Amino acid sequence: MSGTETTAPMETTPPVEEVDEKLYSRQLYVMGHEAQRRMMKSSALVLGVSGLGAEIAKNVILAGISSITLLDPHPCNSFDLGGNFYLSESDIGATASRADICRPKLADLNPYVTVSVKECGIAESDMVAAVLSLIPTLSCIVVTAPLLSHASLVRINAFCRQHNVCFIYTLSMGLFGQVFCDFGSSFVVADKDAEQPISTQVESILCSNPAVVKVLEDLGRHNLESGDVVQLNRVKGMPHLNDTSYKVRSTGPFTFELLECDTSSCSENASQGYVTQLKQPVTISHKSYEEKCEDPGEILMSDFAKFTRPATLHLAFKALQQYRDGHAGELPSPGDTAATLELLSLSKSLDSSENSVITSSADERLILHLASGSRSVVSPMCAALGGIVGQEILKACSGKFMPIDGFFYLDADECLPENIISPAETTGKSRYDSQIALFGAKMQQQLLDQSYFLVGAGAIGCEMLKNWALMGIGCGTSGKIHITDMDTIEKSNLSRQFLFRNNDIGKFKSACAAEASQAMNPNMNITAYQEKVAQSSENVFGDSFFSNLTGVCTALDNVDARLYVDSRCVFYRLPMLESGTLGTKGNTQVVIPHLTENYGATRDPPEKSIPVCTLKNFPHQIEHTLQWARDYFEGAFKQSCEDVNGYLGTSGGKSEYLEKLASMGGHASTNKVDTLLSIRKTLVVERPRGFDDCVTWARLMFEDLFSSQIRQLLFNFPEDQLTSTGTKFWSGSKRCPIPLSFDMASMCDDAEMKNHYDFIVAASNLRAQMFGIKGHTDEAYFCEKLSNIIVPDFTPKDGVKIAANEAEAKQESNNSNSMMSDPEEECEKLMTELPTPSSLAGFRLTPIDFDKDIDDHMLFVTACSNLRALNYGIPTEDTHRSRAIAGKIIPAIATTTALVTGLVCLELYKVVGTPAKTLTIDAYKSGFVNLSVPFMTLSEPSLPAKTACVVKGKEWKWTAWDSIDLDRGDITLRQFMSYFETEYQLDISMLSYGVSILYSFFSNKKALEKRMDMPMSEVAATVSKKELPANQLFLIFEIIANDLETDDEVELPYIKFKFR
Repeated sequence: MSGTETTAPMETTPPVEEVDEKLYSRQLYVMGHEAQRRMMKSSALVLGVSGLGAEIAKNVILAGISSITLLDPHPCNSFDLGGNFYLSESDIGATASRADICRPKLADLNPYVTVSVKECGIAESDMVAAVLSLIPTLSCIVVTAPLLSHASLVRINAFCRQHNVCFIYTLSMGLFGQVFCDFGSSFVVADKDAEQPISTQVESILCSNPAVVKVLEDLGRHNLESGDVVQLNRVKGMPHLNDTSYKVRSTGPFTFELLECDTSSCSENASQGYVTQLKQPVTISHKSYEEKCEDPGEILMSDFAKFTRPATLHLAFKALQQYRDGHAGELPSPGDTAATLELLSLSKSLDSSENSVITSSADERLILHLASGSRSVVSPMCAALGGIVGQEILKACSGKFMPIDGFFYLDADECLPENIISPAETTGKSRYDSQIALFGAKMQQQLLDQSYFLVGAGAIGCEMLKNWALMGIGCGTSGKIHITDMDTIEKSNLSRQFLFRNNDIGKFKSACAAEASQAMNPNMNITAYQEKVAQSSENVFGDSFFSNLTGVCTALDNVDARLYVDSRCVFYRLPMLESGTLGTKGNTQVVIPHLTENYGATRDPPEKSIPVCTLKNFPHQIEHTLQWARDYFEGAFKQSCEDVNGYLGTSGGKSEYLEKLASMGGHASTNKVDTLLSIRKTLVVERPRGFDDCVTWARLMFEDLFSSQIRQLLFNFPEDQLTSTGTKFWSGSKRCPIPLSFDMASMCDDAEMKNHYDFIVAASNLRAQMFGIKGHTDEAYFCEKLSNIIVPDFTPKDGVKIAANEAEAKQESNNSNSMMSDPEEECEKLMTELPTPSSLAGFRLTPIDFDKDIDDHMLFVTACSNLRALNYGIPTEDTHRSRAIAGKIIPAIATTTALVTGLVCLELYKVVGTPAKTLTIDAYKSGFVNLSVPFMTLSEPSLPAKTACVVKGKEWKWTAWDSIDLDRGDITLRQFMSYFETEYQLDISMLSYGVSILYSFFSNKKALEKRMDMPMSEVAATVSKKELPANQLFLIFEIIANDLETDDEVELPYIKFKFR
């Protein structure tokens, strides 16, 4: 039967030649523009649109390939609803196919992607014929459901190899998953991992054969390996080496040789310069599906604690394929004991007597569960596999990153009860049939009655809500979901946060996510907040709130917020499910009270800051110039406005403003003078009357920043300057700058940007925005105005001190106050030069907060940074790359997000109790994945650290999860002290509440005696001078105490005191 094709109607779709940087912003930092363009010219076929097929299609559509075709003539059944977020209970038994039902909603995810359905008959021969007819037009085909026989799979795979089309076969069966990839006999991988090319700086290049390069040790090891290819540029002394590529041989952590590069004839060693790794393409060869079925070879591991598991699952899935082929395409029914035993028997018959893999009752249990749950489609497994396979399709379409070679297996058998649920409790009508088949109806009710707090509604938050809607989390009469996120939706969110569409831009994420998840499951009880989860919002998320939760899930993008949420989970002893992504890398952590360590138990080292003298005078990396440009933006367009508005907003006149300045911290007098100088400069000396004045200001700023300041620096430190030791001052990381001469037509080689012109346009328009003046962008206008601006000649100044290193910079900062003759007199003088606030009543400037996603802001920062880089001979960067660095953008892609949320939700099953038994720590799994390599490791979490102490003569080993819980009402301080003396035989020498000391042996005796008969809540409120919120139930006290018998100090956990 020949198939017909129906296509989603395309609305106004932009031309595909150009990459939409606004939409794919975060993804481009993962894939890159070239790979994105290749994806935009690629097509894929998804055969099977149950849960896994829908997940894969969603991820690939969000990523932005050219077109995707769905092929699935089968109608919806109740098991599909466990993983397909676009099907509903009303679709069960409907005449429309799964593909037809899902196509419109999938098409709505991305206007750049054509989503079509290949119509065909339900017979296997019809499906195979339809697939074969499409293969020559495709980049990749993925079979996602057990719809085909082994013979048909072999035939389709062979046809794919013949036409150089990548073939993927993947199954999600209950809590077991299989992935197979065959990208052909000769597939070119342009970039084998997702790491940025190695970049370092040259200290010297020796005159030798081969040339020996030594890198700056201050920047760390070069991390190059023998055989890597590098390119050098901006090398001083050996210009013939620039812009040429060389293979290297690593000879040490800071040295390497340039192979086939002879510099022995050079007269002197080269210095400085930049080294950049050039990633080389590799060609890989895969074996066919038929070959790998018989001899899978080394299978990619996911959990090294299950070393033999891949071989067992390979055998079991192979047997399941045989069972399906022998039963007219049908899989075992849930709880069908005879069918499960038949599959076990089939598996054993396939098991080699020499290398047997079914060696224990545990292996047999695994196969029985696979059989009984083979029809189950559960969202967490679909999400995990959908992320993995989605990325494999993107690899096939882009040639970027290393594909899976052959088979990969994933399982979460720790979530399953000891025995299969028999007889089955499924109805054929419930959206939860898939989970009921695995865990039983009782456990499904426990999932429905969960009360969870989801912190964050971004990419991870959206995926999590989707999974929870399908799992039924918070969908029972006693269940509840709370979600909070302060952010609103931007266009760049749409390529990863799939619950949002174009018409949601500008709305709150949490509200839209809640609405979208309720559309998937109308029974979800969900409340959305727009509050930050922090100490400042404990009036909302306080004791009563957390006390009613069963768990917390974080979907955050910063460590500080995670640490705060972690502290709340430790205090209320709640499980916490944590995850994060960085491009193709992802991590998950499950935190179980008393069993595992908490999130904050281990922390990464803090990020290194850039020294002040490096930023001000001696940059040598683009990161330095971008930070400098960011700082300049902050000072010129925000801080100066706020200073002026602070002055104009003073109702009591100049004298009141001086008093306000006097209360400033640090060197108050110096700060006062600097602030008044800034106000005078902005409000009086440089106040524009029209846009022409803004252009003049911008042109003079260009001259000052990129010419005059550089000339002054060279006046202080000439190019031939020597240090006290006789070495060149301008050497190592100190790059000798050159002043720039303004040229509107000038374009830099690296970034290919007109930085001179861009700086003037961006700076003048931002200046105009500050003062409420209408801006311009017409090039002819700028040409005319700039030609008439008179720029004063530069004359170097004697006596200007410039710090040559960080120590001098600190000394200069310390001396700045003492060098000022009379700061108070200077302040008085400056105040007389300012107009009175009353004379400018109603006038205010508009401070501009830097936003990396506003193009005008980034144009200024990029141009400003690049001009600074041109001063110092640093390679420039385009706006896209500068946005990532200056905005500290975290690369992100939907595939990784789907995978980590799937893994988290598998842990949620265990937390809720689906195994129906008490789990030990090795049953829980924290994970680290890297889809680009590919690599996955699941391992048991770490145990919490223990502190030993002796109380009442017995040793007590406590952890961060422990506290001394005191629930005796709001007793007095005297009763509190007495309680510890009689109950724990401890003498309290100090009692504190936060930073406030409530009791100590050195306290004022009179004040202490007064407190002794006050209730503890009153003592805490009185001493801390903070009123206790009405919803606060607990007080946290810290004590220093000694054993009454031994007088030894006893190290104890905090006191959790319930006073209400």
